[in-house]
Amino acid sequence: MPSLKACLFDLDGVIVDTAQYHYIAWRETAQSLGFDLTHAQNELLKGISRMESLDIILAIGNVELDLETKVQLATVKNFRYLELCQQMTPDDVLPGVREFMDSLRSAGIKMGLGSASKNAETILKRIEMLDYLEIIVDGNRITKGKPDPEIFLMGAEDLDVLPEECVVFEDAVAGVQAAKAGGMKAIGVGDPTILTEADFVISTFKSLDLKVIQQLFFAA
Repeated sequence: MPSLKACLFDLDGVIVDTAQYHYIAWRETAQSLGFDLTHAQNELLKGISRMESLDIILAIGNVELDLETKVQLATVKNFRYLELCQQMTPDDVLPGVREFMDSLRSAGIKMGLGSASKNAETILKRIEMLDYLEIIVDGNRITKGKPDPEIFLMGAEDLDVLPEECVVFEDAVAGVQAAKAGGMKAIGVGDPTILTEADFVISTFKSLDLKVIQQLFFAA
């Protein structure tokens, strides 16, 4: 029977909440094209790549652009996002995350990042969480976005563990689906009515006991 050897974490909405900065930057992009982006529409962008997000936004505004213009827009958006991220400090780490990772470290559980973000390392440095993670698989390395399991399978390989020995922490439906498609346990971070495919859902890492996660491997 497999046991817990490693945990893979998404970044946005799991370790730190940068959603507000993405929304501001994407909304400014939409407004530059003559339409607005609502909070509800912004939810459609959760967990997917920058260019996929831009395609969704263009579809919302019924705007068609050539590839060169799309790349330029995505680049401007990213500069704006990184500018906003400069406000981040270690205080922006979500409640309980650091303490939970401390418990993993004490138990000898390996940790890695699996995020579609191409700015993951920059953000982790800003919030002083880079040293917790042994490996980083981000948007600069993958060729297939979530819900394809590539990102998490690559993470397991980097950590030298089997997929069935991994638990993935995700706040997006596509991320949970990617973990399950890779044969891993998936812990949803957020709303259980949305993250229905997860093995277990938490609202916060605060007071999360490692034993609860380990118990998933003994469940029938």
